[in-house]
Amino acid sequence: MELYDSEEQQVEAIKDWWKENGKAIIFGAVIGLGGLFGWRYYQDSVTAAQEAASESYTQAVQELAAKGADAEGSVQSFIDENSDTQYAVLAALQLAKVQVEAGSFDEALAQLEWAKTSTSDQALLAVIHYRLARVKAEQSDFDGALAELTNISDESWAGRVAELRGDVLLRKGDSQGAYAAYTEAQQSGDASQTLKMKLDDLAK
Repeated sequence: MELYDSEEQQVEAIKDWWKENGKAIIFGAVIGLGGLFGWRYYQDSVTAAQEAASESYTQAVQELAAKGADAEGSVQSFIDENSDTQYAVLAALQLAKVQVEAGSFDEALAQLEWAKTSTSDQALLAVIHYRLARVKAEQSDFDGALAELTNISDESWAGRVAELRGDVLLRKGDSQGAYAAYTEAQQSGDASQTLKMKLDDLAK
């Protein structure tokens, strides 16, 4: 650091330095603070949007539970308006369930296919593939149902997948394949209570 003969020289030196560097410091401070507040504003906006979507999702699901298929229009509006969120995927799953119960398999299939392409969450994808397999089996698209089941690799689904595969193969006319699938399902930890009855029926 330079040594100055008097305070006046120091003051003059500071003034000169500020003239040369002051604008850059102010600009940097503005950019830094702007970035900080901008990031906080962005985070607050994202949080607010998520909370709004969560509240709207809750309302949509409650309406679906109360009105069933009659709420399809409003739930579909929610899905369309929030299509880039996981809430829309969850709503599509709920709507598809109601549509299946109403016998509207084509509509349910469309919801599930959309959900499948709209999420990368592996836990959700397992549910979607499983439900797609069930709907396709109801439509007698047995090969399509079996193909959906091959997409579920999570071991926690092993029993349910094997049992549903057995159901599909049985409806397809392959009783031997069904028996093998049911036997596989029986060895897992999540076998259904009806599995033994299915095996007993095939063993007769």
